[in-house]
Amino acid sequence: MSIHLSEKQQQIVQYGDGALLVIAGPGSGKTRVLTERIRRLLTQSTGHFRILALTFTNKAANEMRERLAEVPDIHQRAFIGTLHSFCLEVLSNRGKSVGIEGKPNLLESNQDRRQILLQAVMDDPKLQLELYATGDAKSQRKKLSQWFNTIERSKKDLYPPEAIKDYTDRRVYEAYNQALRSSNTVDFDDLLLLTYQLLTERPKIADFYRRQYRYICIDEAQDLNEAQYQVIFALCGSEYRNVMMVGDPKQAIFGWNGADPKYLERFKRDFQAKTIEMTENFRSSQAVVRTAQKLDPKYRVEGSLPIPGDIHLLVADDEKNEAILVVNYLQDIIKRGHPDIEGSLTLEHCTILGRTRYVLSEVEEELNQRQIPYYKQLAPQDESESDLLKDFELCLRLLVNPRDRFHLSILLNRWSIDEKASPLPDRNDGLKQITTLTKLTSNNPNPEIVLNAIQKLGYTEQGNCQFLNAMDSLDTFAQTLENEEERALIMEDTQLWRRHWDIFLRSQPGGKHSLTSFLSQVAMGTTQQPKQEGLALLTVHSSKGLEFNVVFLVGMTEGTFPDYRAKGEALEEEKRNMFVATTRARRILVFSYPRTKKMPWGDIREQQPSRYLRMFQLI
Repeated sequence: MSIHLSEKQQQIVQYGDGALLVIAGPGSGKTRVLTERIRRLLTQSTGHFRILALTFTNKAANEMRERLAEVPDIHQRAFIGTLHSFCLEVLSNRGKSVGIEGKPNLLESNQDRRQILLQAVMDDPKLQLELYATGDAKSQRKKLSQWFNTIERSKKDLYPPEAIKDYTDRRVYEAYNQALRSSNTVDFDDLLLLTYQLLTERPKIADFYRRQYRYICIDEAQDLNEAQYQVIFALCGSEYRNVMMVGDPKQAIFGWNGADPKYLERFKRDFQAKTIEMTENFRSSQAVVRTAQKLDPKYRVEGSLPIPGDIHLLVADDEKNEAILVVNYLQDIIKRGHPDIEGSLTLEHCTILGRTRYVLSEVEEELNQRQIPYYKQLAPQDESESDLLKDFELCLRLLVNPRDRFHLSILLNRWSIDEKASPLPDRNDGLKQITTLTKLTSNNPNPEIVLNAIQKLGYTEQGNCQFLNAMDSLDTFAQTLENEEERALIMEDTQLWRRHWDIFLRSQPGGKHSLTSFLSQVAMGTTQQPKQEGLALLTVHSSKGLEFNVVFLVGMTEGTFPDYRAKGEALEEEKRNMFVATTRARRILVFSYPRTKKMPWGDIREQQPSRYLRMFQLI
């Protein structure tokens, strides 16, 4: 396959051994050079080795896999995924010395983590007394939140319990960890912390991975935080230097997660990396590039498309009127097209962005009224809505991890089973455990239906799982229900799980189709459908890495964009947010704002246009 590369792109693709830092502006083709370099290394280099390609979103990982799909044995020769998913694989294969047996279960919900913390405290008499001593229920909730925040902050800083000076905080942290490990469970912060411990405390394991992966390629490196950088640094050690980082300081918008573009400079210094800047923009029209340059005068573009493009401003009376104007413009431009857009324009080529999800509510209502198809990417994970699928998901967790005390207690409560008055189910066999629980229930049809679906799985840990048979079983039951709402909920949920399973099958190597791996991938968010049919409704953060012919940015008022809470460095990040939003556009940019806004308590307030609109010379 022949792909045309610019001189700088060719220089990066052909780069051999040693550390390399690539500063890649929007539309410069960074994904292309990453994938083409990986392709060249795998097809032209000699010897047996793998490549480690790390990204910071599942979306970017999926795109990279698709571009490299035709490389022979790509799944065996390269690991392509997020840093968290790589850490999960490391712990699954080598985590025994840090207390992990086999593939750990991943606890992704903050609510579940807080519940486990409460249980851990109540199981420790000293901590229980400490909690009760704080006073009433409100004070106790506040104390639990303080403990939770201490644990979370410590893990993000890569501090194990023994590094905590305060005795009580350390004991709470240890109790929480023990509660997780008793169920062979980890939370997201554990993935980085435990991998870091493993790589620093077990040099032979770190050396194993260095020998296995001859080259490491890291995408979106401006999104690195301290813990992530330290894990990568621990993986590389003092001598391994075949690392390529690609990033753009102007697109660092995850400061709330500790991300900082300073790690690009730190990498350059720590690894003595050669630096190459990609300053072309092969994506955006001249109008879009000029708009981005007004945000950041240092944004240099040495080569761009000879396409003028357009930028517009819609000023509305209020939010309802703003939604009407935006959707009118959308329908009109799709109907008449635009001379700078090649071919026909469809909904899939357009997006409506908001700084937060709340500014999109009136737009969503207007789209619904006009029956215009759209999809949202506003939340990290879909959840089952029907009670039956919630029960089924809990049973899946017990099937793969019979020791999972936390989810067992939730299921006992949902099925009204008194654990103290009933014989404990078998804690070594998941299917026996579910069967026993089913016999202990009464006046609840769900357990029998779920058990029947579980038996349709034909599940073995070796990966012989007939997941769709279980979904068919639940769907068949739903069709017998008279309650239309309940039937619709169950059928929607089974469709959601089918999509998860389908994406899992397509993204994972053939030998890794176990139910345990599937549930881990769902928890990691890797089975989310990246792009769907219809118009995309996105927040600025969820638009990262995407591009559209026409981009609408709504709610452009002071206090909304930039956010009213942003001060100092946070204001600089708001400007980077705007830079990312602006450069999602390939051809046309449309900004809008309402002159007045209805506040949650009912008052009508006048709005001031965003400072960015003045910067763009639109007002």
